[in-house]
Amino acid sequence: MPSSTARAVVDLDVRGATISKHLYGHFAEHLGRCIYGGFWVGEDSPIPNEGGLRLDVVEALRALDVPNLRWPGGCFADAYHWRDGVGPKDERPGMVNTLWGDVEENNHFGTHEFMALCELLGADPYVNGNVGSGTVREMSEWVEYLTRDGDSPMVRLRRANGREEPWKVPFWGIGNEAWGCGGNMRPDTYADLASRYATFLHDHGGNQLYRIAAGASDDDLAWTEALMKAVSCLGCTNRPRGTFQAISFHYYSFAGDGLGKGSATDFTDEQYYRTMVKAADIDRVIAAHSAVMDAYDPQRRVGLVCDEWGTWWEPEPGTNPRFLNQQNTLRDALVASLHFDVFHKHAARLRMANIAQTVNVLQAMILTEEDGDGLVLTPTYHVFEMNKGHQDAATLPVHLLERPERVAVGDDHLEPLSISASTKDGRALVSLSNLALDAATTVRLDLRGHEVTGARGRILTADAATSHNTVADPQAVAPAEFAVDLGAGKFGAAELTAVLPPHSFATVELDLA
Repeated sequence: MPSSTARAVVDLDVRGATISKHLYGHFAEHLGRCIYGGFWVGEDSPIPNEGGLRLDVVEALRALDVPNLRWPGGCFADAYHWRDGVGPKDERPGMVNTLWGDVEENNHFGTHEFMALCELLGADPYVNGNVGSGTVREMSEWVEYLTRDGDSPMVRLRRANGREEPWKVPFWGIGNEAWGCGGNMRPDTYADLASRYATFLHDHGGNQLYRIAAGASDDDLAWTEALMKAVSCLGCTNRPRGTFQAISFHYYSFAGDGLGKGSATDFTDEQYYRTMVKAADIDRVIAAHSAVMDAYDPQRRVGLVCDEWGTWWEPEPGTNPRFLNQQNTLRDALVASLHFDVFHKHAARLRMANIAQTVNVLQAMILTEEDGDGLVLTPTYHVFEMNKGHQDAATLPVHLLERPERVAVGDDHLEPLSISASTKDGRALVSLSNLALDAATTVRLDLRGHEVTGARGRILTADAATSHNTVADPQAVAPAEFAVDLGAGKFGAAELTAVLPPHSFATVELDLA
């Protein structure tokens, strides 16, 4: 097997920006089997549930320390009217989900069910409101319904529907993909609408809203600039207006020239590498949005949010093509690990990110059987679990002094080794991804600035990048112990040596004196 070497310095005593736990957020849309058949099975289901919420899914997600959950969309958000999803279930009007499969929904999963799910997960709710087909009043009253105490029309309605106390709902999305399914608007048109909507989304009591304006697809910087102009001016040193607190963008990775290109499980080496090049390019995209934002907001008070990211493949054969059901391989896991390294790098500006999506749709954490009670944890799930120690930790600088040779991918090149590190609570966590398909990499880390008293490694890999988990073989891609060697380096520093096999992701937890 070919091999390469790499050497890096990790400064354990140089703390950088905090990696917000919300960079590990999730997304659940009324799309395919994410909600119905994923989270929601109904109170009468033989599958163990609490109030209709599937408990094995909840238990699995609790192990990830899910920080926030975005709902009800996505494109669905701009077709969803929240009053249809509250009150007695047998009195709720149904609807047709024309966006995703043209299926009928009974609205049995609505606001109260979503809030119960967030409470079971211990996650902050991220509610995405309806701008495309809704009204300012509709969204404003939803905020009041959820978060206001005392007495008001919406408070009385909430109490009539069985909830006495208000909830804490910090995150509010002002529409979704206004450049496309959210209304096919121009940037300036949406910027005016976002400012108008945000003005009427009020803080009630102790609930402080973090209002997120819907921004660009990929690197369409015109959206970011239009939204920044709505709250600041070029070169201003004053604090931006607090109309909204963040701007979002969406970014998907795939092997071809557009969405839905290629199989999730049957792909060539070239398609694998093209996917990794696309995934790595999110670094450039975030830097570009940040540069525009810095010009209007040099103190970085307005956050950047990537509230949809992940891989997008052709739907599984035999499934409804609009349900976006896809398998999840080791390739997907490495897309996730690479994304997290980039997210950590940009933690000073990037405040939240949401994988699309949590269950049964696109790059899911969990796959459930359509006609049974089977449940599969995907390789991507394991990356989230292995990386959860980075949540709310301080970034540590990693200086690559020697690196493997870049992989040529058409006219592009891919750096096959990706590393990030962070520290909190007397420990450090180092994440390492070897994206090369056919070469192992021996990595030597000079650990400087702190005495290191222990090191423990875990690894996620398999025989092939196409490997994936199924109900019949749920452990085909699963974490295992990873041998690392901790010894003395130069100038009293510790040196850690690890051999990363091809297409692998590893984490090393360090005990600091």
